[in-house]
Amino acid sequence: MELGIVQLDKSNAGVGTFEKSNQRRLGMGKRNLIVLALGAFSLTACNLPAFGAFRGATTQGQNEFHLWQGFILTAIVVGIVTWGALFYAVFKFRRCGDQIPKQTHSNLKWELIYTIIPVLIVIGLFAATYVTENEITNVSSHPALRVTVVAYQWGWKFEYPGGVNIVPKGANYPTLELPEGKTTTIKLVSNDVVHGFYIPEFNFSRYALPGVTNYFDFKPTRAGYFEGRCSQLCGLYHAEMLFHVRVVSSSDFNNWLTTQQQKVTA
Repeated sequence: MELGIVQLDKSNAGVGTFEKSNQRRLGMGKRNLIVLALGAFSLTACNLPAFGAFRGATTQGQNEFHLWQGFILTAIVVGIVTWGALFYAVFKFRRCGDQIPKQTHSNLKWELIYTIIPVLIVIGLFAATYVTENEITNVSSHPALRVTVVAYQWGWKFEYPGGVNIVPKGANYPTLELPEGKTTTIKLVSNDVVHGFYIPEFNFSRYALPGVTNYFDFKPTRAGYFEGRCSQLCGLYHAEMLFHVRVVSSSDFNNWLTTQQQKVTA
C-alpha cells in the first residue's frame, strides 16, 4: 500500500512537470508569435497606411503627413500596451471567484516606468511637432517665385510677376499655376471678410484675414491637378468659392508665365 502511494505521488509529480513544460512551450510560442508580428510590422514600415490623411503633394505637406503618421503609430502602441495589460488581468484572474489576487502595496520600479515613459512620449511628440511646424511655416528669403493670393466675396485672384492676374472667368474657376520642385512664396490677403485658403492634397489651410498679410511657402513634389476651396463660411456664395491648382514642370511653367506676360503687354 505504501509503495503504491509513493508510486502514485511520483506519477502525479511527472504529470505536473509535463504540464509545466507544456505551459512554458505555449508561453514561448506566444512570445515568438508576437516577435514575428512586430518584425513583419517593422518590415512594412516604409508602406504604412495613410490613416485617412493625404500623403502631401508638397514638401511641407509631406512633413505634416509624416507627423500625423507618427502620432497615430504612437497612439496605436500606447493603446496596445494599455488594452493588453487590461485584457491580461481580465483573462489571467477570470477564474479566481471570490479570491482576491495577491496585493502589492508599492513597486518603485514599475511606478517609475509608467510615469517616466508617458512623460517621454509627450516630450517626443511635442518636439516632433515643434520641429515640423517650424519647417512648414518657414518662409524662404529667395524663392523661385512669388505669388499674391487675394480672397474676396466670392472668389480668388492670383497675381504673378509682370502684372499677370488670374481671376474667375464666367463659370470657370481660377487656376493657381505652380512649378514642380521649386519654392513658391505665397502672400495671402483678404479684401473683405475672413476666408479660408484650403488645398486638401497639400495638407494645407490658412486664414485670409482682412488687415492681415500671411506668408507661406509651397514646394510641390509632383505634377498634377489639385482642387482648392474656401474653408471658412464667408457669405451667401461661399460654396462657389473654389479654385484649382496645377503643378507643371519648371520649363512648362516658365513658358506659361512668359505667354501670360506677353498678353499683358500686348
